[in-house]
Amino acid sequence: MKTVRVKDTNSSNFFPRFSSVTLLSRSTDLALAGMEGREAARLCGKCRVACGLYSYNVHLLKTIAMGQVLSLLICGTAVSCQYLAKARVETPMLQSFLNYALLLLVYVTVLVTRQGDRNIVQILKTNWWKYLVMGLADVEANYTVVKAYQFTTLTSIQLLDCFVIPVLMVLSWFFLKTRYRLAHFVAVLVCLLGVGAMVGADILAGRNQESARDVILGDGLVLLSAVLYAVSNLCQEHTVKNLSLVEFLGMMGLFGTLISGVQLLVLETQAVAAIEWNLKVAMLFAPYVLCMFALYSFMPVVVKMTSATAVNLSLLTADLFSLFCGIFLFGYTFSTLYIISFVVITSGFIMFNAVPTYLALPGSSSSDNDDDDVAGGAAVRTPETRQRSVACILLSPLDGANFQTLAL
Repeated sequence: MKTVRVKDTNSSNFFPRFSSVTLLSRSTDLALAGMEGREAARLCGKCRVACGLYSYNVHLLKTIAMGQVLSLLICGTAVSCQYLAKARVETPMLQSFLNYALLLLVYVTVLVTRQGDRNIVQILKTNWWKYLVMGLADVEANYTVVKAYQFTTLTSIQLLDCFVIPVLMVLSWFFLKTRYRLAHFVAVLVCLLGVGAMVGADILAGRNQESARDVILGDGLVLLSAVLYAVSNLCQEHTVKNLSLVEFLGMMGLFGTLISGVQLLVLETQAVAAIEWNLKVAMLFAPYVLCMFALYSFMPVVVKMTSATAVNLSLLTADLFSLFCGIFLFGYTFSTLYIISFVVITSGFIMFNAVPTYLALPGSSSSDNDDDDVAGGAAVRTPETRQRSVACILLSPLDGANFQTLAL
């Protein structure tokens, strides 16, 4: 504490009088430091919010882009199937078998060379029956939806195939403990409206005038395939988020090859023998198998970033991409409803991913978990993971009441 003498000019005394003014310099310094600290904290908070918003937007854009890549891969398989059908090659089990065999060749080889607890021997000892169920669901889902084309119309298949989304949401609710907000259900409805616009465009274009032999059987097969796809996708999400992508792909390749191989021998031996093999047919098989292999390899990456439900919403645009290709390759008639449908489906997909889901903790209510939301995916922060996270706070634009924490 310092004391300073100040001349008193108001004194009635002839001689100047000095008074002692005590300046609390240390307190002043502390006060200034406190103000600077609060200002710095405020600026730091703004930076964290800006950083969080940037990371959030980048994540959302990545999700949208990667979802459309998956749709383009499905479009590639659809175009290849169309050309194979023109060449009088209708062997869906053979095509699936080749895809699973390629997955087996690549990813099981990686598992065989892996050392440690999660090598292929340990995986088969502990989880073989789970992966058998997963492989069976995936193979039969592919088979039943292809078989449905023989009995029902394209309109029914396009509409009923969307049944996979509500089934998957229900399964995720009970088995993965995923909790959805009202915005997620609204987003799903928006996407389904987009599908309705696409189907309407097909009807107006006259592409659904084919006769159906047994509509009830065909529709039942589509619904069965939707349930099987939901089971397969649920297993996929659980595996890639809790174990590893390579393990999922390796086991899918192993059991998918075994199951589809047996089914191929039983159902398509004569059809395969009737194929007139030449370079053209081989070149038609190649893009189909490569697109399917890329789809199966890339899809777990997107599922790990988002969820199986979000991925299925993004795949709704695959039919639109196929129709766009059909305009140039097969002489389809263009309709503005295709553009409207694409915009509506994409808007619903963005809405679904813009609002984070969360996981229900055992013994806690939904409100208790609101603070544990993680943007871009369903995850719950434990105290340990919070300490390991980079504190990057963002205010979700569609969920302004809650701050979200991103782990970088």
